[in-house]
Amino acid sequence: MFHASNKHATNRRLTLVTAVTVTAVLLTAGPASAHVEVESEQAQALAENVTIHFEAESESDSAGITKLRVVLPEGIAPSDVQYSEGPRGWKFTAADDGYTVEGPALKAGVNAEYSIVVKQLPDAKELPFKTLQTYSDGHTDRWIELDENGENPAPTLKLKAAAPDAKPANPSPSATASTSPSAAPEETQPSASPTPQAREKDDDGGLPTGAWVGIGAAIVIAVAAGGYAVRRRSSAQQ
Repeated sequence: MFHASNKHATNRRLTLVTAVTVTAVLLTAGPASAHVEVESEQAQALAENVTIHFEAESESDSAGITKLRVVLPEGIAPSDVQYSEGPRGWKFTAADDGYTVEGPALKAGVNAEYSIVVKQLPDAKELPFKTLQTYSDGHTDRWIELDENGENPAPTLKLKAAAPDAKPANPSPSATASTSPSAAPEETQPSASPTPQAREKDDDGGLPTGAWVGIGAAIVIAVAAGGYAVRRRSSAQQ
């Protein structure tokens, strides 16, 4: 009887320890399990017209997701992103550093899924898409950590190396215009070579050669006219 009783007590203790352990694991793993996932079948550096799919997991039993604010990684401009699809009634709005996808609140516990199309992926190994996930009760989850083992890791797309023949797309017309010689500031433009007339003006005290010739001719005429007038007066007096 003693051995049987002792055995039952041991079993009860083991059951209690197991239950406590499982509960502790569930409590610590629950919040960390919610995150934003990103994937693409074209996850390769310098790939063009790439569709990227996102899924923001819901961790609320009482509020639904209403908005996802995303900061684009370096190498992707907001103008190079187009909205593909998402929850019904949600809209895509570009920002200076990324974009926002938002709309009517989803049902509590329902994940928010949407897709974008990127004109061309940069030449990189991975692309972090920092995301702020907002619920209908005002709570916001900040998935912005670049450490994938952190508590709030940013969704990060791993890229394969670029294809051997892949090249960066041509820059946009606006970028080309801003760097073209015609758009350079006036002070950086090379000055035009001085014209022969300008050189003559600089060499002769500020007047071109033609002006000096005209002045000389006028002086000669004036002197001749003066001499002629003197001779006439002298003839008249005789």
